Amino acid sequence: MALIVQKYGGTSVGSVERIQAVAQRVHKTAKAGNSLVVVVSAMGKTTDGLVKLANGVSQNPNRREMDMLLSTGEQVTIALLSMALQEIGQPAISMTGAQVGIVTEAEHTRARILHIETDRLTRHLNLGKVVVVAGFQGIASTEELEITTLGRGGSDTSAVALAAALQANFCEIYTDVPGILTTDPRLVPEAQLMDEITSDEMLELASLGAKVLHPRAVEIARNYGVSLVVRSSWTDDPGTWVTSPQPQGRSLVNLEIARPVDGVEFDTNQAKVALLRVPDKPGVAARLFGEIARQKVDVDLIIQSIHEGNSNDIAFTVNTPILNRAEAVAAAIAPALRNQSQADEAEVMVEKNIAKVSIAGAGMIGRPGVAAQMFATLAAAGVNIQMISTSEVKVSCVVAASECDRAVVVLRTAFEIEDHEAGEVISIAPPPHTIPPVRGVALDMNQARLAIRQVADRPGMAAQLFGLLAKHNISIDMIIQSQRCRMVDGVPRRDIAFTVARIDGESTKNMLSQAAAEFGWGEVVLDSAIAKVSIVGAGMVGQPGVAAKMFEALAQHQINIQMIATSEIKISCVVAQEQGVEALQAIHSAFGLAGSEKFIVPA
Repeated sequence: MALIVQKYGGTSVGSVERIQAVAQRVHKTAKAGNSLVVVVSAMGKTTDGLVKLANGVSQNPNRREMDMLLSTGEQVTIALLSMALQEIGQPAISMTGAQVGIVTEAEHTRARILHIETDRLTRHLNLGKVVVVAGFQGIASTEELEITTLGRGGSDTSAVALAAALQANFCEIYTDVPGILTTDPRLVPEAQLMDEITSDEMLELASLGAKVLHPRAVEIARNYGVSLVVRSSWTDDPGTWVTSPQPQGRSLVNLEIARPVDGVEFDTNQAKVALLRVPDKPGVAARLFGEIARQKVDVDLIIQSIHEGNSNDIAFTVNTPILNRAEAVAAAIAPALRNQSQADEAEVMVEKNIAKVSIAGAGMIGRPGVAAQMFATLAAAGVNIQMISTSEVKVSCVVAASECDRAVVVLRTAFEIEDHEAGEVISIAPPPHTIPPVRGVALDMNQARLAIRQVADRPGMAAQLFGLLAKHNISIDMIIQSQRCRMVDGVPRRDIAFTVARIDGESTKNMLSQAAAEFGWGEVVLDSAIAKVSIVGAGMVGQPGVAAKMFEALAQHQINIQMIATSEIKISCVVAQEQGVEALQAIHSAFGLAGSEKFIVPA
């Protein structure tokens, strides 16, 4: 029949009774003639308990010893599940990550998988045994044979990596919800279940805080074409399928650290429209993009920088053929956006000779060095970056059209991209109307925003900044360059803002403040009281009103948008932290994603 990898999370194996229920489900699948590898997490809150014990004996526990400690949680589960299977007559054997051949980097508490030696595993499968594997762990590729753990979501990562290495028919992720929902059911009980979702959409949602799947697991599924389904441990319902493109013959060596960039894309058919000094208050973006949508103007990138005083800037890109229409809309609405406390009205700036250059792949945000390498490569070639857009599957930079060819050549070389893996994006075909424009809404309450004032506007500045952050292993999410430019001592300068994990906020600010004098930057400002709400959907391509509907939903609730950043399949807004949940609920409702059924998450 089929070779299947199943993964059960901590809630699914949280008690003896639940372990026995999992054993029955596994036995039923095996009796149907399938070969099974079962990956499990530690029982319930076991890992939390082990962390508490460690903190009880040490204020700063050694990372190696933490791996030794935390890896024991999964070993308890695999032994108990194997016993439960044997008790009902199902041949089974338990194996640790090391025993099953999961070889990782020698990086304690956050190792990435290098390869999986499947000989021993295959031998047991051929003997008709269910192999029960400890998720979340592996063994370092050094002579010392150190135990390593994979970090948060590591059991998901273990399961999908095993499915890729074994070329399994599919991988089932069993959890405490019925599948992938349109948003967090704890915040919106009426969230709807999706039948399927693309790996790119899921990668975005996972990186935005949707905890049902870890981004690293989705990244592996996408890269290796693993068929993935998320299902409930409590029912036989079909769950949600995560669909991936056909794999491109990617090697299983260096499984998680191999080339992160699959291709280089460019689009010279673009122009930029910027509105400077628009009021910093609720409803401004909704009015602007509402009118743009009414005029059937389809925008690509949207960038709203951090406020300066009581105003900020909004910029967007459009395809060149509709530039005149976009410029006319912006010029018509600019007087209506006048800030009452200012004598001047919003200024419209248009730039025609621009191009968008992008690197595409998976796991961009989770690898701090990828964007930094792109910026450094462009800087070395003397290419200045005018706008930046980041997502889990693409990093895009707007540059001068005259510099596009040079940018593409150096990026192909830097990321070792063959000619057939790079090409011009003439236009992105709109998806069929049957695909909803928005598949899911996510809220991230664990981010902080850093802003650096008065960064010199010349090639290399972004490379310096984000290279420094990558060196300190700090992952960056949204990146915004202000459109307003001021001259200071004869040098044009702009502000750069970006978001990081809140836990990294204070240390990142201190590090950047020390570097500011060396690099000639201005003040470094930290704001930890923010929330980021995002919509994701491949169906938003070619539908002008999507952004406007999101902004209008926030405006109706008097929620001010502090920053905006977009990619082809994602729109993210930064709002005040105390308004985060309200923003999520308002947007989810605005796009008609709420169903009548309420999902209750088991305790």
